Amino acid sequence: MPANSIALKHRAFGLSFSLIIPNLEYNEETSWLSEVSSVALQQSLKDLAVAYQNFFTSIKGKRKGNKVGKPKFKKRSNQQTARLMDNAFTVKDSVVTLAKIGEVETIWSRPLPSKPSSCTIIKDASNRYFLSFVVAVEPTVLTGGNEGIGVDLGILDFATLSNGEKIKSPKPLKHNLRKLQLAQRTISKKQKGSKRREKQRLKVARIHAKVKDIRDDFLHKLSTKLIRENQTIVLEDLNTAGLVKNRKLARAISDLGWRTFRDLLTAKSVMYGRELRIIDRWEPTSQKCSHCGFKGGKKELSVREWTCINCSTTHDRDVNAALSTGQKL
Repeated sequence: MPANSIALKHRAFGLSFSLIIPNLEYNEETSWLSEVSSVALQQSLKDLAVAYQNFFTSIKGKRKGNKVGKPKFKKRSNQQTARLMDNAFTVKDSVVTLAKIGEVETIWSRPLPSKPSSCTIIKDASNRYFLSFVVAVEPTVLTGGNEGIGVDLGILDFATLSNGEKIKSPKPLKHNLRKLQLAQRTISKKQKGSKRREKQRLKVARIHAKVKDIRDDFLHKLSTKLIRENQTIVLEDLNTAGLVKNRKLARAISDLGWRTFRDLLTAKSVMYGRELRIIDRWEPTSQKCSHCGFKGGKKELSVREWTCINCSTTHDRDVNAALSTGQKL
């Protein structure tokens, strides 16, 4: 049977199954479905239909990027989500009321700029709950600031700017690695299914959550700072997926979050009316002299300073790469 026919059957199955949800709620074996809002169940089925559609278009070669696998059930210990549309929740005077749940105590990170169209309830692996709202906002165009800046990403210094400034990364995984290793070693000795293993699993999950929070906080603050201070930002297109295949550098590169940083800059440049330019990954920014343009050849990572044989200018490796990147303004 052709893959597109199978995809249509799965979409039809999702649609037809959502129509019989009310009947399933009265069935003794599936009566637990009545404990949650039918809106959340319908949204899950829509997500399942999209997942199967992506899977079949991927195996047919119509989807760009890596192959998409077949949808799988989420583990109970992993992140769980449920999405409600505007007919299943209300927000009044900063009080959120969810269908079949009632009022929930909420600590707001910021006020909602407009009426939300959907609300996603998120429970992460460390048993923390979040509410994520979809709202419509008008883009805020920033004015003023520097004309532009080049950014060179690295391992020793997270970012080197073309103005000579070097920004260190907090490297949260590196600083919490020993604690994480001890916690994971302890959980491996606990009996599966026991309360002590679950208690230890939460400890591991909280360490992972702490690492993620520190990294996200750093990336958000840095990307916002660059967007607010510069009209144009030039960034090199790094092959992160290929770089992490290097066993010696994989952990350090993953700890930095280069790809997330680029995604944040992309989203915020659109939001605030700034320009983000991505130069080709094959551009020899580390090989080319930013003063005279002479290409001095490939250099080992251990070489942090070098002197141009053409103009005798001594360069800091990262600052020179940032200057070469900034010349693409």
